[in-house]
Amino acid sequence: MTATVLDPSVVAKAYRDEVRRDVAALTVDGRPLRIRGLLAQQTGPAATYARYAQRGCRSVGIELDVLHVEVDQVAPAIAAANLDPEIDGIFLYYPFLDRAEDRWLRELVDPRKDVEGLHSFWSRLLYENQRFVDEDRTARAILPCTPLAILKLLQHAGMRSSAGPAPLEGVTACIFNRSDLVGRPLAAMLANDGARVHSLDVTGTLDFEPAIGRRAHDVRESTVDRTEALAAADVVISAVPSASFELVRGDEIKAGAICVDVAEFTNFDASVAERASVFVPRVGPLTIAMATRNLARLVRMRRG
Repeated sequence: MTATVLDPSVVAKAYRDEVRRDVAALTVDGRPLRIRGLLAQQTGPAATYARYAQRGCRSVGIELDVLHVEVDQVAPAIAAANLDPEIDGIFLYYPFLDRAEDRWLRELVDPRKDVEGLHSFWSRLLYENQRFVDEDRTARAILPCTPLAILKLLQHAGMRSSAGPAPLEGVTACIFNRSDLVGRPLAAMLANDGARVHSLDVTGTLDFEPAIGRRAHDVRESTVDRTEALAAADVVISAVPSASFELVRGDEIKAGAICVDVAEFTNFDASVAERASVFVPRVGPLTIAMATRNLARLVRMRRG
């Protein structure tokens, strides 16, 4: 078996076409939709990501203005963008300070302009499995753009239920990384759709139990280790931002598993291609597409 390599750029194209139509319909008096990006680093992964995001936004008719700021000016810059009627969305390019401080900065973003979907207003809806903002179920909740991109790629790769009516009932997933940006929300999204998720990080393993027979998923302590989690997983996602991470090998995974690499440094050994059914080497292009899709939804919600 040789894994099929799924290019996220190909998947992103269909979503860009959808967003381009939405943006054109939302453009009023010739003023394009605008995102204010805030970046503290001149070089490195965040700066590279910002450049790619500008290109992706431009391709669908959105202006992304990236403002370079000193870390002590990020909070005032967020406040100014919140109040500016000419700015429709806000994108923060991490890191700025440490993890705790960056979490605090996310809370300063007006949820109505949060294209990343990381504010606690949106996180609460996700973790409670509330998929709409309103009682009439006309406005969908905003989901974090990177986990949403991963979920879309998994769907395109063939991830689906084998056991029951829930979309992912019977699916077992293994996720390395439990950050607030990627691993934790992704685990919640998969479990809310019926999957069982083994979530591993340096502090140990948590099981996200599927939302079957309950409103939302449940999270419990687990004794499942790396070997057991990988052997059971139909889907393996790794997003560990470290060159020292022990690469996932082909002999560790279940035959036919779908594998997704989200990390800055590769998290998978080349031998995975000999045992996986599908390998996704990156996610970035679809993350940007999901962010622009979120912007269109936020603008539509604000306009009623």
